[in-house]
Amino acid sequence: MLKNDLFLRALKGETVQRPPVWMMRQAGRYLPEFRELRDKYDFFTRCETPELAAEITVQPIRRIAPDAAILFSDILVVPRAMGIHVELKDNLGPIIPNPIRSLADVHKVFVPDVNETLGYVFDAVKLTKEMLNDEVPLIGFAGSPWTIFCYAVEGKGSKSFDTAKGFCFSNPAAAHTLLQKITDTTILYLKEKVKSGVNAVQIFDSWGGMLSPVDYQEFSWKYINQIVDALADITPVIVFGKGCWFALGEMGKSKASALGVDWTCSARNARYLSGGNITLQGNFDPSRLLSPIPTIKKMVHEMIDEFGKDKYIVNLGHGILPNIPVDHAKAFIDAVKEYGN
Repeated sequence: MLKNDLFLRALKGETVQRPPVWMMRQAGRYLPEFRELRDKYDFFTRCETPELAAEITVQPIRRIAPDAAILFSDILVVPRAMGIHVELKDNLGPIIPNPIRSLADVHKVFVPDVNETLGYVFDAVKLTKEMLNDEVPLIGFAGSPWTIFCYAVEGKGSKSFDTAKGFCFSNPAAAHTLLQKITDTTILYLKEKVKSGVNAVQIFDSWGGMLSPVDYQEFSWKYINQIVDALADITPVIVFGKGCWFALGEMGKSKASALGVDWTCSARNARYLSGGNITLQGNFDPSRLLSPIPTIKKMVHEMIDEFGKDKYIVNLGHGILPNIPVDHAKAFIDAVKEYGN
């Protein structure tokens, strides 16, 4: 039994004394102990070595004590398992030297045996669970099919992903074939993560906001929804679409247990747009963690007042930034724990 199940209770919509709190990218570059490991091992070595991934996952639990851990990994382990070569260069981000630009390229991409290609992730889950010793729940995650597609076609990060969007619009059959392959792989991957011991999963649709509402339904949401439908009976699923406020209504009708909200959408709008019944997660601007500590605490309490303490998970509106002082990150977590006292 988990010693702290607040996060899972919020996902079920139960009445709680205070909302749970965790931070996207909490196992990351703002922690000095993480930077030490980063200087010794390259990125994919950290992802592919269960002992390192587990250690990085539990670092923030020791240091700032959030109510949930999220497995240290990367959304790009999935395309790598599908035969898409991905390199990750520090300060440059992901690079795909041979991006997918044709139907012939799409045919080369395969749905893998996830145990064979991604077994190291499942080993990391099991090891992390041991290290957590039932203190807090563990979250597993994957990128949305559209977000993975963006990297696979664009070949790198982008401000607009015009090449990826152009591929969808000029060659929709090939685009849908690739999106379906990513979806099928992601379902197999997340199901295996659940079998290995994660307590919930989150789907990150980092680039969903690049699409118009109509295109979002066709090229992103329908694939995310397949994943939600496939997983909802075995684990709670959180969907976080950055810049996707326009889809909250549709998302709210799905089997998702919670929806993530970024800082551009107010609590009031998020409750209204999502239908008012689903648990919401977010939406503190990560840059606001650079504010003085008393300001952070005041703003966190105001944010909880706006969302309401029930059916709410306190989080940032995107990942924590590398330049955030650890004591400011801790103040964010502490403010939630002090709420209502």
